[in-house]
Amino acid sequence: MYRADEGIGFLLRYENIAWYENGTVRILDRRIYPVETTYVTCTRHEEVAKAIADMVTQSGGPYTAAMMGMALAAYEASNLDEEKFRAYMEQAAYTLSHARPTTVKKMEAVTQRSMKRLNRELELGTSLQDMPEKLFDEAVCRLNETYDKYDLVAKHLADKIPHNGTVMTQCFAETIIGTLLRECRKRGSEIKMICPETRPYYQGARLTASVAYDMGFDTTIITDNMPAFVMHEKHVDVFTSAADVITMDGYVVNKIGTFQIALAARYWGIPYFTTGTPNPGHPTMENVEIELRDPDLVLESMGYNHTLKGIKGFYPAFDVTPPKLIDGIVTDKGIFSPYNLSAYFDKDQQHDQDR
Repeated sequence: MYRADEGIGFLLRYENIAWYENGTVRILDRRIYPVETTYVTCTRHEEVAKAIADMVTQSGGPYTAAMMGMALAAYEASNLDEEKFRAYMEQAAYTLSHARPTTVKKMEAVTQRSMKRLNRELELGTSLQDMPEKLFDEAVCRLNETYDKYDLVAKHLADKIPHNGTVMTQCFAETIIGTLLRECRKRGSEIKMICPETRPYYQGARLTASVAYDMGFDTTIITDNMPAFVMHEKHVDVFTSAADVITMDGYVVNKIGTFQIALAARYWGIPYFTTGTPNPGHPTMENVEIELRDPDLVLESMGYNHTLKGIKGFYPAFDVTPPKLIDGIVTDKGIFSPYNLSAYFDKDQQHDQDR
């Protein structure tokens, strides 16, 4: 089996994201890694959806978990007749894709990919008992395609980072972190990584920093209120983040705190590059729902409460960075202005015409 995760840190190896096998889905619990390396085992696709909602896996992890969850759903329904099987799988696709509100459009894309593979297999006469392995194969294919795609993204982003330069990240950009570091290593560029911690789940401290350190790069963690000072003090060359949503009018919806770091980067004259793909399902910000999570989570740190009883919390999971603070959207097809993201799709049309 071809694997595009060669040379990537432990956290981004396929089995350590989400993995279907023998009627179960195993998901690395990113809420407690690297303090503990523990996996959540799901025997129902609803449990996979709950793990996604409960932040067992984060960043790009939910998309892999959703596709592995589709393989699990096929296992659950393999003894039904074909009509009931299709209906069961459609419902499973809905449950998995709607586990978290802000990313529904992107999650629907991956669960519908599973459904398209399912329908092809049914047309070919594949038995329902063999369907779980076919959908697992589709999930692995998507992982390979994602890693190969982000190899291209990494090359474009690496071009913007000075040799042995210093990069500040935000949250956990998943695949691009591993592929970027792998690309810099190929170029002989030993970049330095500065990772804001990203409360309350500490994805920057626990996930991004772990991947960078695991791959042998100089890695520093800072608290979430330090970026503006540290950018200047440590001579940061580039600020980069992924995006949960990139609207067609150039707004980036990403982990809360991205906007304020982008403001600081603009003040210091440091370029901010967002990695990802513009989403035609979101022509503007109007139909993007910002998820509000349990406010009590900001009143504690890793399970330890640090406020007086009665004090209220507020926890928006994402914020919105406007296009005027973004120097470029880095994609597999190159770097695009946030003011002209339709050009990303125009390249597809031009390729078709050239053929």
